[in-house]
Amino acid sequence: MSQKIAVVTGGTGGLGISMCQAMCDQGHKVIATYYPSDEMKAYAEDKQASLQTSGYDITLYPLDVTDFAGCQAFVSQLETDLGPIDILVNNAGITRDAPIKRMEADQWQAVIDTNLSSVFNMSKLVFEGMCERGWGRIVNISSLNGEKGQFGQANYAAAKAGIYGFTRSIAQEGARKGVTVNAISPGYIDTPMVRQVPEKVLNSIIEGIPVGRLGQPEEIARAVAFLTDEASGFITGTNLSINGGQYMS
Repeated sequence: MSQKIAVVTGGTGGLGISMCQAMCDQGHKVIATYYPSDEMKAYAEDKQASLQTSGYDITLYPLDVTDFAGCQAFVSQLETDLGPIDILVNNAGITRDAPIKRMEADQWQAVIDTNLSSVFNMSKLVFEGMCERGWGRIVNISSLNGEKGQFGQANYAAAKAGIYGFTRSIAQEGARKGVTVNAISPGYIDTPMVRQVPEKVLNSIIEGIPVGRLGQPEEIARAVAFLTDEASGFITGTNLSINGGQYMS
């Protein structure tokens, strides 16, 4: 498979880093985006330096994925610097949890904008070019809780569920043009964010997972690598649930 330009939004987090590494291993030029704040810049640059010592050359770009004009500028700059985007992994996401009776409008909107509208923003900007070139891969990261819902996460679950309809719709638009669009729904994965959950709660979560453990970021990354591979052109419009059997549909 020839080298492609691959973009992973939210590419410096626990899952994002593993996805970037997996596509570097495929021989691609990988770009990871991060939220443009001083704190996130310092964190991302530290991650980048650590990866470089392991032989992973990942390019960082600051990007607010909720800002369509900013996404336009990013894609234009990237095409000027490196070339057209062949692979897009929409991974950026946040949580603002609260039961609906206490959820504020800004909590709802922030999650919808970051977790769902961003998927439109980035996909729209790369989709036409992929179709014109006759090849492209888009993978949208949803969630177990988008499949089954979750107490206190009406905003998050709604955004992640919305990814399925979006994925299946544009998969139909790109199918005859060599562009595949798929979703992945991770369950509970062993990332720093999950490890911050109180031990008693985390143990309860693990007890509810039939395989008896958390997933590993590398297991999600392998799925991303599989769906973005040249040989996966007959897979489109689907969702791959990776949750240790916690939810089966």
